[in-house]
Amino acid sequence: MRSAFGGDPPLEWAMVFGVRGAVFQTCQYLIVGAGITGLTIARELVQRGADGVVILEKEPGLGAHASGRNSGVLHAGLYYSPDSLKAQYCSEGNRLMKDFCRSNSLTLHETGKVIVAKDATEEERLDELKARADACGARARYVDAEELKSIEPNAATFRRALYSPDTAAIKPLEILHSLERELLGSGRVKILCSTTVHGPLGRRQVSTTRGSFSYEFLINAAGAHADSIAHRFGVAHDYKILPFKGTYRKLPPSRSFLVRGSIYPVPDLRNPFLGVHFSRSADGAVYVGPTAIPAAGRENYRMWEGWSRETPQIIGREGVLLMSNAAFRDAALTEPRKYVKRVLFQEARKLIPSLEMKDLGRTPKVGIRPQLVHWPTRQLVMDFVTHQDEDALHVLNAVSPAFTCSMSFAKTIVKTVTEGRELSNAVPVSTA
Repeated sequence: MRSAFGGDPPLEWAMVFGVRGAVFQTCQYLIVGAGITGLTIARELVQRGADGVVILEKEPGLGAHASGRNSGVLHAGLYYSPDSLKAQYCSEGNRLMKDFCRSNSLTLHETGKVIVAKDATEEERLDELKARADACGARARYVDAEELKSIEPNAATFRRALYSPDTAAIKPLEILHSLERELLGSGRVKILCSTTVHGPLGRRQVSTTRGSFSYEFLINAAGAHADSIAHRFGVAHDYKILPFKGTYRKLPPSRSFLVRGSIYPVPDLRNPFLGVHFSRSADGAVYVGPTAIPAAGRENYRMWEGWSRETPQIIGREGVLLMSNAAFRDAALTEPRKYVKRVLFQEARKLIPSLEMKDLGRTPKVGIRPQLVHWPTRQLVMDFVTHQDEDALHVLNAVSPAFTCSMSFAKTIVKTVTEGRELSNAVPVSTA
């Protein structure tokens, strides 16, 4: 099939004259954001026959933010409420992403994961995780302390642990670039980096730093900026992003034997954070973390980096939630302490008693979780959220396990767009 962009590279644009004589670059589908969500949606669109997809990315290259900075763990689907979109897409997404890695000879280490309990109370909460896993179709089974030693010899638990054999390690950037090559090679997709969306000019028209675009349908997959883009289109004003910074420590190579795959604690299910854990990356490095520290900006990776005119508003939102949301208050008062090495060590040693303070080395690895808040109720949103109208769909709160879910989630997104259906879901929020 001949490309809507005019065939062989360099791709040519269809041009039309719009309001006030402005020249519009036209396409069938316009996707904002070239992270894992945007790329997999574009891939699914092409597979369903779309011919003329443009992806706008504000950064010079792929993977500058969440999609390239995540833990590199493919999750199995143990944690999520059975009625959630995360539960619906995680297990299938895990399988699809593994298939993609195998078919493209990409790095895939099927290391598995154990979730350990430190006392009887946490052991009871393992039952809830097991029930969720069963409801979501995720494989998980109990192991006693003896079998745990055969899986993770240095991990400790109270009587029993939960074992997830389908958890795996991948290289996120490797996957992003493989998707990029596939999309560009199709002749139906153009990815424009260093392109920021200003906002709508009119119906099915948008202004950007690279000129104006006219489209048949727009998909907002802008990650940490998805709520801001949606607000410019006059929708989803009840939702606001609150960024959390995740910092890590790293074991020295001589001590990486302490962890074979991943070792996680039992999480507090009131919050979307999984707690300080150990994970062996696809390149063999073992990381400890992350923290979940309220950040001052959507891209506030270090000190003053990422501060902006929005920073006072973000700090204000944090202050409001500190007063009104008990679960957020608990996290906001305890998580920043884990930035201190000794406090992080105390948390981590509950999982591996033989850990030593000197094992926690520094690493530049850091990420931002752009956590969505439903502002009228002051509650953290626990699931993915979408807002759909006649000619646009906005993907909000695409946080962990968004990378794992992406290929499965994209199938539903594209089905709703191409068949004129509506994507609806209950929106679980933290009720604490």
